This record gives sequence, C-alpha cells and structure tokens, in this order.
Amino acid sequence: MAEAEIEDLVGDVSPSFEHVLSCVFGIRDHESRTYLTLIEYRGSTVAELADVLDRDRSNVNRSLSTLREKGLVERRRRLLDSGGYVYQYTAIPVPEAKRLLHDALDEWVAGVHESIDAFDPDET
Repeated sequence: MAEAEIEDLVGDVSPSFEHVLSCVFGIRDHESRTYLTLIEYRGSTVAELADVLDRDRSNVNRSLSTLREKGLVERRRRLLDSGGYVYQYTAIPVPEAKRLLHDALDEWVAGVHESIDAFDPDET
C-alpha cells in the first residue's frame, strides 16, 4: 500500500486517528499500527512487536526506523545480563503526537492559504 498523504484527508469528514497519523506524517498504515501498538507495549523489542503485530521482524524493524525518523518512536539500548544488548522501543506520548499532528496540519493549511492568496489569473 502506498504512503498516505495529507491531501488524502480532504473530504474525509470523520477520519480515524490512525488514518490522520498516516496521512499527516506520510507513513503507511502498518507503521501507524506499529506506533499505536507501542503505546500499549512500551519498551518492546523488535521480536516482541513482531509477535504482537504478527509481522516479519525485518518489516517491523523498517517500520520502527520510519517512526523514529518522524519523531514518533524512541529507542533505548538495554544491556543483557548474558552480555550484549537489545534495543527497546517506546512510542512518544499521545499528547506529544497530537501536538506534532496539529503543528504539521497547521503548517500545511498555512501553505494552502499562501497558495490561494498568491494565485493571480493574470500571471498564468
């Protein structure tokens, strides 16, 4: 499935939070589901998330990388008693994600208003 885009929200009078998340951040629906799952399963490893989401570990790892790039997920390294380490992932708190969504939407709307205001049929 292609990435959702913010323009996909236009005309949808009652979008789900998951759909808004996908559209505003330009991520795939399975990445939104990964974020929402991490809200409930804080501090999960890739393997744990793969089990919960019933997805391949490599796909979950890619989703987590994308979510980290978007600032929606944080990663911490935990040392293992047996040696080595494992990464644990946590979703940013929902209020913070909502703020990011509002900021991104406000920025997009401002850009749309600028396009409207800048339109001059005599210059086309």
